[in-house]
Amino acid sequence: MTIKYNKVYVQNRSTVVGPYEAKGPLGNLFDKRYDDLYNGETSWEKAEVKLLEDSMNILLNKAKISKQDVDLVIAGDLLNQISASCYATNSFNSPFLGIYSACATSCEGIILASTFIESGNVKNCIAATSSHNMSSEKQFRNPTEYGAPKPKTATFTATGGASLLLGSTPTNIKVESGTIGKIMDLGQNDPFHMGAAMAPAAADTIYQHLKDTKREPNYYDLILTGDLGVYGKDILIDYMKTEYGLDISANYDDCGTMLYDLQNQQEVNAGGSGPVCSALVNYSYVLNMMEKGNLSRVLLVATGALFSPTFVYQKENILSIAHAVSLEVVE
Repeated sequence: MTIKYNKVYVQNRSTVVGPYEAKGPLGNLFDKRYDDLYNGETSWEKAEVKLLEDSMNILLNKAKISKQDVDLVIAGDLLNQISASCYATNSFNSPFLGIYSACATSCEGIILASTFIESGNVKNCIAATSSHNMSSEKQFRNPTEYGAPKPKTATFTATGGASLLLGSTPTNIKVESGTIGKIMDLGQNDPFHMGAAMAPAAADTIYQHLKDTKREPNYYDLILTGDLGVYGKDILIDYMKTEYGLDISANYDDCGTMLYDLQNQQEVNAGGSGPVCSALVNYSYVLNMMEKGNLSRVLLVATGALFSPTFVYQKENILSIAHAVSLEVVE
């Protein structure tokens, strides 16, 4: 399902990262960088809350508004009961919607926020997300301290908080449309190869978006998936050609391969993942390029593995989903 928007604009954005992301190729684009994973806190979970709190506070300062000016906050993360989002938003005293689409959460938030704004019921909304390498590894696989080896197909959960302010006040970047994805299951059950699990969902959502809008892939200057990583990226290109007869290779990239320096052996295996991975790239690099006039039309496709350790231990498949958002420069 694709929803068209006529009066939703990007007002501002903010990004906060940990040490690995700060040392990556986009490091100088982030608003705040921490040099350790604790961020001055006493646990990984509290560190993640801090990242998200920082990003929302920086966003308010950049937009020159107060918490009382925010009509709605939509946020989600990977922790149980989306607890990082709940604790980080606790001080806002604004209506709050907690969401979960795993690593596709950022685009789900944008679609929901845009729909509220388009309806006229909300003038502005913060869509935010976070993840933390250590809190995620602790919850979904094995704590890093265990020293469990990972195969080269595994991705590296990004550490950061990212917030986007959307509103009805016209700016030079608009949210043109959003495509809500479907849950996909192609029989993948390897928790160390999320790219393979998510690539079919990304392909289905891209195809559905192009079909609904009657567009070809070259309509966009850039089609950008969330966190398929090195191997999932190649799978998606092949899958699009095989299943849908579409070649996206000329204008396609993946945030998971952009966030870190893979050429110089930054130790992140197949690349970045986590809800904040795509948000960090999109809210820093992509929006910066659009503001400079280097990109005019971008399709963001956040990809999520709906991964439950309990179900994986019970030998169930890993389901996946992808949501897409079309951003365009206002002429």
